[in-house]
Amino acid sequence: MNTLTDLKTITLAVLIGVGLLIQSGPTQAAESETLTVAGGCFWCVEADFEKVDGVTGVVSGFSGGTVSNPSYRQVVSGGTGHYEVVEITFDPDIVSTDTLLHMFFRSVDPTDAGGQFCDRGDVYRTAIFATGSQKAAAEQARAQAQADLGQDIVTPVLDAGAFYPAEEYHQDYYKSNDLILTRFGPRTKASAYKSYRSGCGRDARIKELWGAAAPFAS
Repeated sequence: MNTLTDLKTITLAVLIGVGLLIQSGPTQAAESETLTVAGGCFWCVEADFEKVDGVTGVVSGFSGGTVSNPSYRQVVSGGTGHYEVVEITFDPDIVSTDTLLHMFFRSVDPTDAGGQFCDRGDVYRTAIFATGSQKAAAEQARAQAQADLGQDIVTPVLDAGAFYPAEEYHQDYYKSNDLILTRFGPRTKASAYKSYRSGCGRDARIKELWGAAAPFAS
């Protein structure tokens, strides 16, 4: 009888120990989150945010309009109501929504209501497409950016809606070695992108506005 009692006691102790080990094990990683922003040319915004630690993916696309699954040609021709946007997927254990919003405002010209840099028109306007849980953070980031800049910010915080990825041709444009024909002859997309970004004056204007606070301008 004593042997049986001892066996039960040992078994119970083992089960309790296993339970404690399970409870004290590593907690489950947070699920990925997304943030959708419009910052002018989506090639540039994609290139910027793919550099950020904790960002696991950035997809160029369209949002804010009335046409389902629009093509790039439809959007830039006008009439769809869409903005060029990127959808940023990130690990909130590594980078927060607040940090990404802070970086976003300092990577664009949020005082320009007519587009961004050399790209003019509604499709190139800035905006944040926020979910319910992101709206307060977006409004706070907007207010802080306005206070820091000392100028009126026109970037709206809009309700997040459907996101439509752009054609594969546009994804990772800034680092692609695919050849395209330009007015200067055949060049890689990466080379053409660098020339475009420099010629458009994006980094120069951002440095003029934000100085050392600009996270991506070179």
